[in-house]
Amino acid sequence: MKVGGSEFVKRSDDQSVATLTFENPPVNALGYEARKALNAAVLEVGIDPQVKAVVLVCGGGTFFAGADIKEFGTENATRSPNLKEFCASLDGLSKPVVAAIHGVALGGGLEVALACHYRIAVPDALLGLPEVKLGLIPGAGGTVRLPRLIEATKALRMITTGEPVLAQQAFNEGLVDALASGDLIEAARKFALDKAFFPLMATSRRPVRQSDIAEFAAIADQAISRSRGLRAPVAAARSVRNAVTMSFDEAIAAERRIFLELLAGDESAALRHLFLAERSAQKLKTASAGVVARPLRIVGIVGGGTMGSGIAMSFADNGIRATILELSHDALQASRERIERAYSISVTRGSISEEEKAVRVALIGGATDYDAFRNCDLIIEAVVEDMEVKREVFRQLDLIARPGAILATNTSYLDVDLIAAVTERPGDVVGMHYFSPANVMKLIEIVRGRETRDDVLATALAAARITGKVGVVVGVCDGFVGNRMLLARNAQNEQLLVEGATPEQIDKAFVDFGWPMGPFQMSDMAGLDIGWRTRKRMGRVAPIADALCERGWFGQKTGRGFYLYEAGARQPKPNPDLPAIIAAAARQASQQSRAISDTEIIQRTHFPLVNEGARLLSEGIVARSSDIDLIWTRGYGFPVAKGGPMYWASRQGLSTITASMDRWALKTGASCFSTADVLRRLAGAGASFERFGLALNQGDAA
Repeated sequence: MKVGGSEFVKRSDDQSVATLTFENPPVNALGYEARKALNAAVLEVGIDPQVKAVVLVCGGGTFFAGADIKEFGTENATRSPNLKEFCASLDGLSKPVVAAIHGVALGGGLEVALACHYRIAVPDALLGLPEVKLGLIPGAGGTVRLPRLIEATKALRMITTGEPVLAQQAFNEGLVDALASGDLIEAARKFALDKAFFPLMATSRRPVRQSDIAEFAAIADQAISRSRGLRAPVAAARSVRNAVTMSFDEAIAAERRIFLELLAGDESAALRHLFLAERSAQKLKTASAGVVARPLRIVGIVGGGTMGSGIAMSFADNGIRATILELSHDALQASRERIERAYSISVTRGSISEEEKAVRVALIGGATDYDAFRNCDLIIEAVVEDMEVKREVFRQLDLIARPGAILATNTSYLDVDLIAAVTERPGDVVGMHYFSPANVMKLIEIVRGRETRDDVLATALAAARITGKVGVVVGVCDGFVGNRMLLARNAQNEQLLVEGATPEQIDKAFVDFGWPMGPFQMSDMAGLDIGWRTRKRMGRVAPIADALCERGWFGQKTGRGFYLYEAGARQPKPNPDLPAIIAAAARQASQQSRAISDTEIIQRTHFPLVNEGARLLSEGIVARSSDIDLIWTRGYGFPVAKGGPMYWASRQGLSTITASMDRWALKTGASCFSTADVLRRLAGAGASFERFGLALNQGDAA
C-alpha cells in the first residue's frame, strides 16, 4: 500500500516487519519530495504497535544513488525535512531499521544506510561517499557515523578520496552487517525480525572505532597534498577528525556547518557543473530516438607505440580483448615490453595485483597482419599524425573489416572526412582522439564526420564510458575543439616573452591560477618538435620556439628547451641561452621590454581561449559550452575548481572579457585579439550565450 498517499513509498507488512519500498526513477535520488515521503513513512511505522522491525529498500536497479544534485543551491536542498533530519528520524527510531542495499549506495544514499541500525547488501553492491568530487563533504552525518562502523583511518581514506568499496569489503570492515546471496528483501526481512529481539544500538550511540593516530595523521596529510588546493578533501579530513575528538552531537553540528559553507562556495558550484556536464555529454543532440550502440567485444588497434599501447591497456583494464597490429615483429615486441613495463609499475605501486596484471596482459594480443582484425567490432588507428599514412591504413582496414565494424582514427588535428573518403563505409568512420597516456587520461574527443552514423557515435561514447573515460562529441575542423583552442591560448605566449615576461613568470602565473603546470613547462614535457611539425604543416611560425627547435632543443627529451634539464632531470632550470634568443626576437619586432603583471598574463592567454570556444559554439563544432569545459578540465588540465574555461568566463562577465581583449590589443597591437568578433558582436547586441548553452551575462560577476 502507499504511505500517506505518496507515489514514492509503498509499504508491505509481513510477520511484524514493515517493508518500505522507495521508487524515484532512474536512480532513486533523494530530492525534497522524496525525503518528505520517506520521513512520513518512517514516522508512521515508528508509532505502529504491530510493527517490530523495518526494512528500507529501493525499487529499480539501485538503492539510493545520492541526493538530487539539481536541487543543490536551491531552497529545496535545505528545506525541512532535509537529509540530516531524515537520517535523524531513522537513527532515533525505537525499533530496528535494516537498509537492504543493491546497486549503489552513494553519498546521501549511504548516509541514509548509515543512519539505519543495520545494513544488508548483495555482494556486488557499491558503497561510497563521493561528495569531495563535488567540492563538498557529507552533510547528513556521513563523516560522523562512518568512523563508528569502520576504523577511523579507513573512514578517513574512503571519505577524502571519494572512492566506493564493494559490499564484500564493506562487510569485512564492518560497514555492512550481512551479505544476501539470495532474494535481498526476503533476507532483509529475516534479518530484521531476528534483530527485533536484541537490544537496539543506533549508529550515533556507538563509539568511534579508533585506529593508529600516526596512520590517521599520515592519511590526513595525504589528502591535503593530493587536494591541489581544493578545499573539500581538507575539510573532509577535518570533519572526520572532529568525529574522533568530539561528541556525536558536536561533530555532526560541525559537519553540517562545513557542508553548508562548501555548498555556498564557488568551488562546489564549479565541480557540480562539471558533474552535470558529464551527464549531458552522453546525450547525442542530433540523434534520432531509439539509437542503440553496436556490440563491443573485440577491439583492434593499429600501432603499438605509446598511444596505441595505452589504448589497448584501457580496454584490457576493463575486460575487453584488444589486438595490436604492428608490421614488424620487432615493433610488436617493443609494444609488448612497453605494456608489461607499465603494468609492472602498477603492481609495484600496489594499484593491481600480479594476478590482475596477468589477466590484463592476456587480454592484449598481437599481430603483424591486417587479417587479425576480421572479427573486430571496433578498430582504432593510432599511427603517426600524417594524412597519407592514415589514409593508407584505412584503405587496408576497409578491405578486411567485417560489415558493421567501426573504423576510428586517433588523430588530434587531421580531417576525419578526408580519411573516411578512402573507404566504402564513411558512415562507419569516426574520430577517437585519445590523450596520452591513453590508459590514464580521462578524455576522448569523439569526432563526428560528415557521414558518421548516430549509432557509431553512440558506440564510441559507450566505449569511452566502459573504459572509464569521458567522451565528448565534436565536429571536424583543424585541431577539433581542444587543440584549436590551445592554439588560441598559446598565441600570446611568445609575444609576452618578447615584451618582457619570462617563461618562469608565465608558468608561475598559470600554476597560481590553478593549472598543474605552465605552458612552457608543458611544451618541454610534450616535446617542442610536435608543435614545430604542426606549425610547418599549417604555414605558421613561432620565432622563439622555432629557434630552439632549429638547434635541436626539443625539451626534456633532449635536455634543453625553454628550460634546461641537467643529466636528464625533469626538474627545470632556466635555460641560459634563451634570453639571447628572446632578445633577438624583440629586436626583430622592435619591441621594448617592460614589466608585465600576472593579471595581464592570465587575461591575454585565457580570454582568447574563451573567445575561440565561443567561435566553436557559433560554428556548431561543439554542441554545448559545458562540453568545452569537460574537454579542458579532463584533457588539458584547466583547474576543475574553476569549472572549465567557459564556466569561468561566465563568472568574469562578457563586458569584462571584451573590454580587456580590446585593451590589450590596443596596447600590444597583437593580431590574435582580432578574433574577438563573436564575443564583441554578442556584447554589442546586448545578447547572451544562452542559445549556445553558455551563461555569460552582460555585467561582471559580483
